[in-house]
Amino acid sequence: MDVASIFRLIALAAIWGGSFLFMRIGAPVFGPGVMIELRVGLAALFLWLVCRMLGRQTRLLRQWRHFLIIGLLNSALPFMLFAYAAQTLSASLLSILNSAAPIYGALIAAVWLRQPVSRSAAAGLLLGVAGVTTLVAGSPMVHGDGWWRAIAAGLAAPFCYGLASVYTKQSSTAVDPTDNAHGSMWAAAILVLPFALLQPIRQTPTPFDWIAVSALAIVCTGAAYLLFFRLIKDVGPMRALSVTFLIPVFGVLWGALFLGESVGWSKLLGGALVLCGTALANGVIRLPRPALANSQG
Repeated sequence: MDVASIFRLIALAAIWGGSFLFMRIGAPVFGPGVMIELRVGLAALFLWLVCRMLGRQTRLLRQWRHFLIIGLLNSALPFMLFAYAAQTLSASLLSILNSAAPIYGALIAAVWLRQPVSRSAAAGLLLGVAGVTTLVAGSPMVHGDGWWRAIAAGLAAPFCYGLASVYTKQSSTAVDPTDNAHGSMWAAAILVLPFALLQPIRQTPTPFDWIAVSALAIVCTGAAYLLFFRLIKDVGPMRALSVTFLIPVFGVLWGALFLGESVGWSKLLGGALVLCGTALANGVIRLPRPALANSQG
């Protein structure tokens, strides 16, 4: 992975690390349907403006089936699942559950694309799992009715991301990363609209609530997906999905800086394991090759 891709990976993790904070703020006020419709709708408008400023031609209808699949798997469905979970779970726990995406992506790629997993990548995935487990062990769990449904939704969402990334990589449809981000947002807006119409806003939003949802849409969705689809194109789905191993680290960091959350030993150890796992999975560091035994006779 080159320096530019590493920078994009870290920037994307920092942005998406904050998205769970914004969802945790917006979900109880707007409800899952309205919040996600605002998220994808504003993101689609933002990406349309980007294309206009760059003078890009937008011929999205030619690949509408492709964008519907991407919009469903990479936006509409996982966003709705996370929004449902955000009504019950903390932002930190949501970001930790999201870290299952590279594991799902590696397994799906191995089965669907018959893509072998290198020793370094396998070790990185194991370290990432260990880091996420350590973070979960040190985080307060949610009690009360329905918490297990929220956990299940939080684990189902990254499975959708794994499917979407592998589909994007193997698809014979040649689509520019900007068009993938743009087209998938409009498709997601169409798919989520019925849920938004059936679920009215629960509370009167404050200006802070509107700022949080706007940041979620423009920064954490529109701009972030431009980075994400570029990463898939440049480094492949498995390495692009490893960004989710870094998200909990930034989630803990933003929580400590802006919410005054404590940072215990489990978060420090888990963060270190996640960083090492991400480096291995992306080839930044590699395991030494096993020495071949010399035979004589």
